[in-house]
Amino acid sequence: MEDLSAKANVFFNCIEKKYFSKRMSINQHALVSVISGEMKIIQADHSYIFRRGDTFLIPRNQLARVTKYPADGQPYRAVSVYFTLEFLRKYYADQKTGHSNQDIPKIKLFAQHPLLDSLFNSLLPYFSFSAELPAAIASGKVQEAITILRTIDPDIDHILGQFEEPGKIDLEDFMEKNYMFNMPAEKFGYLTGRSLTTFKKDFKKVFHTTPQKWLTKKRLDLAHYQIFEGKQKPSAVYFEAGFENLSHFSFAFKKQFGYNPTRVSR
Repeated sequence: MEDLSAKANVFFNCIEKKYFSKRMSINQHALVSVISGEMKIIQADHSYIFRRGDTFLIPRNQLARVTKYPADGQPYRAVSVYFTLEFLRKYYADQKTGHSNQDIPKIKLFAQHPLLDSLFNSLLPYFSFSAELPAAIASGKVQEAITILRTIDPDIDHILGQFEEPGKIDLEDFMEKNYMFNMPAEKFGYLTGRSLTTFKKDFKKVFHTTPQKWLTKKRLDLAHYQIFEGKQKPSAVYFEAGFENLSHFSFAFKKQFGYNPTRVSR
């Protein structure tokens, strides 16, 4: 089973079953250290596998499918520190930083460093207690994490110290890359720098249909290809294609193509 113990903005995650997979909209920066097991992150045009000893930062406003699973006979275990915008704004209000035009990476992997080791080793004992981690201690650990990142990576400020909302980007390119992520239209609009109303209006201009109709067809076409060409079972593709449950997928598939997905996979 999954054991997720939240202590303010510090988390310990343990997955003991075969695997845990979830599509996520990552709304705040997350610094993760994998203790055991493995984590696979699939984004629109990148995929990553992180193993024991890896420490990495996931910048905010990312869409990803995250899978966590045991490896080498050990469950997936990791410690994460989240940096909220509110906390970062307060922290950087007293800091002097230079302006940077660098692109924000999808994932930032850090080399092993004694300061990072010290941070995560100091956090582990707190998860042995059932009591909530005091806010002052959690706040201190989050601030310590920021200080360490700024010490080992002088360019980290262009990620943590950037508070702008997503700017308006190419809608067609974004949707073609991210349609399999089952997110509400409001979220797609936000990530493309648009209000919901503007998103729907621009979507109609680009695709000549509504977001829901287009997304359903794209996801079904992807699933059909994976079943028919890839010889995969419906139960293995529905989630990857962007559907939340098999029964809804099967209903939509039959409505679109006129036959059940199990017929194609035989």
